[in-house]
Amino acid sequence: MEFSFWGMISHASLVAQIVLGLLVFMSIGSWALMIQKFFSLSSANRKALRGIDRFDKAPNLRDSVQSLGADPSSPLYYIAHQGVMEFNRSKELGNSSEVVVDNVRRALRQGAATEMARLQRSLSLLATTANTAPFIGLFGTVWGIMNSFHSIGMLKSASLATVAPGISEALVATAIGLAVAIPATCGYNLFIGKLSQIDTLLVNFAGFFLNRVQREINAQRPVQRTGATEL
Repeated sequence: MEFSFWGMISHASLVAQIVLGLLVFMSIGSWALMIQKFFSLSSANRKALRGIDRFDKAPNLRDSVQSLGADPSSPLYYIAHQGVMEFNRSKELGNSSEVVVDNVRRALRQGAATEMARLQRSLSLLATTANTAPFIGLFGTVWGIMNSFHSIGMLKSASLATVAPGISEALVATAIGLAVAIPATCGYNLFIGKLSQIDTLLVNFAGFFLNRVQREINAQRPVQRTGATEL
């Protein structure tokens, strides 16, 4: 019997081969997702940093929002869009400045939550792979060992030469399951850290935006002067 990696797979049972095929499919899917998420989250973090810098340097709210319009793919674009829409809507309804600020705050919070949900999309598949791959591999191993013991009973021999090939073939499933789960776990933890950084940037941007709105409202208020009245 050939004791190579491919030889052990070829001699494995049909169920074990199906388990190995599933693990290979999960590995390809998790690596593709990790590569896509790495580039998308890195781009989102970079664009958020640039957008906050441009927004903060703009002289007024209009120019600040226009500075974000040049890059609709930025995670700040949707948040700013929601804030501007709510600001204009509240002003058209003639709401007081306190109501306008409160409505814009809620709109910004909802926009940031929606943008974070978009960035987190499909990340649960990576967590599922990290959590289930070892157990799927263990199932293949258990099934292979069951077949090995069945073969021992049929051959009526318990020598090491009889037991070793079947068990080594069965353990391949556990090894592959761990090889799938470990990168998925590392990638998931890495992306959770990146998402935490982006979430902080979005919250900070919402605060900058709200401060601009408050300054805009204060600038439009009539200045009331008080002084002594001569009789």
